[in-house]
Amino acid sequence: MSEVSLVVNGRRVSGVVEDRTLLVHFLREHLGLTGTHVGCDTSQCGACVVHVDGKAVKSCTMLAAQASGSTVVTIEGLADGADLHPVQAAFKENHALQCGFCTPGMIMASVDIINRHPDGLDEATVREELEGNICRCTGYHNIVKAVLAASKAMSKSKTKTKGKSASRAKQAA
Repeated sequence: MSEVSLVVNGRRVSGVVEDRTLLVHFLREHLGLTGTHVGCDTSQCGACVVHVDGKAVKSCTMLAAQASGSTVVTIEGLADGADLHPVQAAFKENHALQCGFCTPGMIMASVDIINRHPDGLDEATVREELEGNICRCTGYHNIVKAVLAASKAMSKSKTKTKGKSASRAKQAA
């Protein structure tokens, strides 16, 4: 048995688990965070993607004990209260989901992609980067549109924030 202690969605959690417990099962069964889905248990589908210390990780490939001491964000921790994260909003606005099973993993992977490409994305990059996430319903067209829209929205938001910061710096000088 292993004792794990980590921060999940901003809340410190701990528990005792069997050594072989996967992070996805710890999140779902011990913490009740069922937005992280178990699709294949072989890291092929991406339905279980979460962020561990700021990086997208397929939680079916990581032991809960390996995540001990880390900060984990799941789909449940992405929104800011009632305000959807820009990627969640873009998925909704662009009809980028059908059955919804892959959606949490797609969104978490997409946030990571956008964060790693802060200067913007093109369709080919999005398609290549989402290769490890499987959707059996949509054919990816609207998912790609949503990621591109979110990337653009997040880039504009960063530009506004930078502009405000520069303006404040000038005023302070």
